[in-house]
Amino acid sequence: MGCSSSSMKTRKSETSLKAALIIQNWYRGYKARLKARQHYALTIFQSIEYADEQGQMQLSSFFSFMFENYAHVHKEELELRHQFLESEQDMWDRQDYVDLIDVPDSYNGPRLQFPLTCTDIDLLLEAFKEQQVLHAHYVLEVLFETKKVLKQMPNFTRVQTSPSKELTICGDLHGKLDDLFMIFYKNGLPSESNPYVFNGDFVDRGKYSIEILMILCVSFLVYPNDLHLNRGNHEDFMMNLRYGFTKEILHKYKLHGKKILQILEELYAWLPIGTIVDNEILVIHGGISETTDLNLLHRVERNKMKSVLIPPMESRDYDTDSKHNKVGVTFNAHGRIKTNGSPIEHLPKHEWEQVVTIFSASNYYEEGSNRGAYIKLCSGTAPRFFQYQVTKATCSQPLRQRVYTMENSAFKILKERMISRKSDLTRAFQLQDHRKSGKLSLSQWAFCMENILGLNLPWRSLSSNLVNIDKNGNVEYMSSFQNIHIEKPVQEAHSTLVETLYRYRSDLEIIFNAIDTDHSGLISMEEFRAMWKLFSSHYNVLIDDSQVNQLANVMDLNKDGSIDFNEFLKAFYVVHRYEGLMKPDVTNLV
Repeated sequence: MGCSSSSMKTRKSETSLKAALIIQNWYRGYKARLKARQHYALTIFQSIEYADEQGQMQLSSFFSFMFENYAHVHKEELELRHQFLESEQDMWDRQDYVDLIDVPDSYNGPRLQFPLTCTDIDLLLEAFKEQQVLHAHYVLEVLFETKKVLKQMPNFTRVQTSPSKELTICGDLHGKLDDLFMIFYKNGLPSESNPYVFNGDFVDRGKYSIEILMILCVSFLVYPNDLHLNRGNHEDFMMNLRYGFTKEILHKYKLHGKKILQILEELYAWLPIGTIVDNEILVIHGGISETTDLNLLHRVERNKMKSVLIPPMESRDYDTDSKHNKVGVTFNAHGRIKTNGSPIEHLPKHEWEQVVTIFSASNYYEEGSNRGAYIKLCSGTAPRFFQYQVTKATCSQPLRQRVYTMENSAFKILKERMISRKSDLTRAFQLQDHRKSGKLSLSQWAFCMENILGLNLPWRSLSSNLVNIDKNGNVEYMSSFQNIHIEKPVQEAHSTLVETLYRYRSDLEIIFNAIDTDHSGLISMEEFRAMWKLFSSHYNVLIDDSQVNQLANVMDLNKDGSIDFNEFLKAFYVVHRYEGLMKPDVTNLV
């Protein structure tokens, strides 16, 4: 009896162990599938962001093309280039910008006292935590004072560290104020004993860019030797038009927003290019290349570079006969170089062997998508890395829910990319569909998607979330565009034209803003036609001009010969027929 009871217990234990192992293996597989889905979502975000970065280069090329050809199209606008790049700020003095803007008694936000002290930093932080808006009077005064100090600075700031004075380096913040609060909470506020370098891209994308900029500028004015600001590619008035900071300013400062943007344009140009730490570490928002020459960069007139998208008014020849003395000043990456101890300017290029990218905006693509980080440096010791993630309600949700949220957002922007090329994709599908069946093999469909969109994505793996696939594994290719369409402001407009205007709406907005000489938001029909001719020629847009003219005439609502181009471009938007683009993976949740 005793032996029988013992064997039964043993069998029960074995059964329980097997069940535990089955559950454990199932859970591991389930978690691995979730991680794979999360990875695919991040890949979509990153691929589209990279494609947009490449689009910026095309836009930059267009401006050069425009400057060379615009005079032939529109001779009376020969001063366009001068207007773009030569600042008008000298025509305005402090009196115009600051002293004439009263702060009413009813204003209950922070009131700054100049000269600024650490008390003003605390005041700003507390006010912004309560989502208060700093009055335009103080914004402009801070910007003027910051510009005045920056103008006295060299292209590269030099910093020395010591065991008692470590240096903290922060990367992109992109308007994410909670990340800046988190950094200060974990690492302390800037001070003489706690210096910082903020390596550009303070603004754009996030909702609180002006708040971040004000905190950094006020801290810089209080501690000009201990808080260092480098220019990033988003400290650029043209980039701000595309990625949101301009709209943020005009929304928060409806009365004085344009004046704030004007002084910002000038301030950006005076931000230092980079920081050299302990004579051996370069912190720069442009990375390096084999042709980078720091000695040359020391001599560049940085204030001439108003935008990375537009070349300076006067092209100054900094090149010499030496092949090593050629340089392009760009701010489109994030880099750091540590050398073997020799002065960094004197090193041969092949000895620049260690590069670290630092990015400080957590939850960049979607809640829970990534951590932010900063680095602490001290001479003679290895750099220390610190990571963090701002926790909100979504971050405390189960992994499956967070992955679903990320996927939904990622596939939404991917579908928008697809619908903007519907005509091109449809032609590509039909060329492969020799039987006119409306179906393609998965390989054929994936080939067409990559050939037209060029996003370097794993289309076969993503297909189940993008198209209908029959029982034989064939793709119903027109289902690529189900539940989504581009709204037409004019029903008679050709689909190809609508898709083109939607696809290039960000570029067109920047171009039209650039030629809007009086900042009225209006351009004449003549200007519109001239720009479209150049645009379609440079971008190789094969659309008959008459279609564009017809649409422009319809959009001239009051028939005064002018177009409100911002409203014109807003008329082209994507409609998703339902928010939930993806269904939760119920089968894997049981």
